[in-house]
Amino acid sequence: MAVELLNESTVVEYLQSRKIFSAGAQVDVEVLGGGVSNVVLAVSGEGKNLVFKQALPELKVASKWSVEQRRALVEARAIEVLHELTPLHVPTLYDVDPERFSLLIERAPQGVTNWKEDLLAGNIRHEVAQDLGRILGIWHTQTSQLPEILNEFIEDSLFEQLRITPFYRSLIEKHLALAERIKGLIDELESDKSALVHGDFSPKNILVEDDRKAIVLDFEVAHTGNPVFDLAFILGHLMCKQEFFTDPQQKSSLAVCAKEFIESYESVLGRKAPHTFTWHAATIALARVDGVSLVHYLNTQAQESLRNRAISLLSRATPPTLSEVFLIP
Repeated sequence: MAVELLNESTVVEYLQSRKIFSAGAQVDVEVLGGGVSNVVLAVSGEGKNLVFKQALPELKVASKWSVEQRRALVEARAIEVLHELTPLHVPTLYDVDPERFSLLIERAPQGVTNWKEDLLAGNIRHEVAQDLGRILGIWHTQTSQLPEILNEFIEDSLFEQLRITPFYRSLIEKHLALAERIKGLIDELESDKSALVHGDFSPKNILVEDDRKAIVLDFEVAHTGNPVFDLAFILGHLMCKQEFFTDPQQKSSLAVCAKEFIESYESVLGRKAPHTFTWHAATIALARVDGVSLVHYLNTQAQESLRNRAISLLSRATPPTLSEVFLIP
C-alpha cells in the first residue's frame, strides 16, 4: 500500500500529532529545493528550526527510477551514527517515523552556502575539500573498527537501486568496449564490506559555513561497503565541474581541490587510498552523461569532452594517477 506523502498543507498537523510542536502552535513551512528523491520541507516554530524529509517511491529524473522508501530509515540511523563521530559536521536527528518513511533533522544555520553552487560560481575553496577528506577519513577508519555498526548497515538492494544500476550497469550496453572494466569495478564494490559508506558524498549534499566548516547531508544510501565509492563519487563530480569551466585557472583550482581532498583523507587513513579510485571516479563521471542521473549544467560540447575523457581513463591498462585524471599542476 502506498504511503501518503505529506506537503506544506498537511505537515504541521502531522508534526503536532507527533508532539514535535504543540497543538495550535504557529509553525512556518517552506518548500526546500533539491527534492529529487524526497519531500523536503523546512518547518520552524516554538524555537525549533527543522527540516522534514519523506522518501519518494520514485525519483524525479528523466528515466524511470524506482527505489524503496525504507531508505529514509537507513538515513535516520546513519545520521545518528555519524553525528556521534563528527557532531559538528552532521545534523542532529529529531524524529523518525518508520510508518511514513520520514525523518526530521535540525536545519543548518543561517548563512550557509551549498558547495556545488559555490563551485559552479567559481568560489572554489580548497579548505572545504581538506575538511571533507578529514571527515570521510574519520568515518571510514572508525566505522571499520565497529563490527556492530557494520552488521547493522549490511545492505545490497538500496545500493544496487541507487548506485550500482544507475552509475555502473546502465553504462555497459552503451559502452560495450568498457563492459569488462565496469563489471570488474562492480565486483570490487560488492566484494568489500569494510566500512560505513555514505554513498552520496557529492558537492550538492555539502553545506559550507562562513568559517568554511563543512556540513554533510543526505545519508539515505549509507551502507556497509567499499570506502572507495565515496572517494570516487565526489571526485567524479569534481571532474564534471572541471568540464564546466573554460578558464584554465578555475580548472587548476578544482584539480587542487581533488589533491587536497585525497591527501587529507589519506592522512587520517594512515595509508594510500586504493589505486582503483580513479577508475571508479571516471565511471561516475561517465554516468553523468550516459547513465540515469544526468548532469544538468554541462553543454553538449562539455558533455562530449567529459565522455571522451572518462572513456580514455577507463580504457587504460592500469588505473591512472590522480594527477593524470585532473591534470594537477
